[in-house]
Amino acid sequence: MSVTLTVNGRKRAVDAEADKPLLWVLREDLDMPGTKFGCGAGLCGACTVHLDGEAVRSCQTPIADAAGKQVTTIEGVATNDLGKRVVEAWTALDVPQCGYCQAGQIMSATALLKQNPKPTPDDIDGWMSGNICRCATYLRIRAAIRKAAGLPAEMADASAFPAGEQLA
Repeated sequence: MSVTLTVNGRKRAVDAEADKPLLWVLREDLDMPGTKFGCGAGLCGACTVHLDGEAVRSCQTPIADAAGKQVTTIEGVATNDLGKRVVEAWTALDVPQCGYCQAGQIMSATALLKQNPKPTPDDIDGWMSGNICRCATYLRIRAAIRKAAGLPAEMADASAFPAGEQLA
């Protein structure tokens, strides 16, 4: 079956079964490896992309559900001001350790700030609770989200940061 997607603003035709997960279409058919496979069950958040602006788990989203909709991946998130601010905050605070989950983290964080431009630490923790980071960089993730929102970092435990690192 031929499906037309708009991925990062570009129309793409894909020949795939209707039930093939969007994750595998992105990675295998469109050669876009930034979206990661984590658990395959929609539980870890590593595969998060935006579908018409909403954060979705691409491992659980059939390609048929994405047909005719706008798909934004980690490769395209920084093309708008909000996504650019989130990516810049991630870089400024050196959020990743291994980096594997970070594409999904950034995509979820961008969706959060689109919906709630000035989140509290509790708002962030609640929204991001579906994104797992095995390196446990959660304090840096929260700080980066707050930085992207123009808010103070409000670190609960500054010892998680290397000595002398700037948080705001």
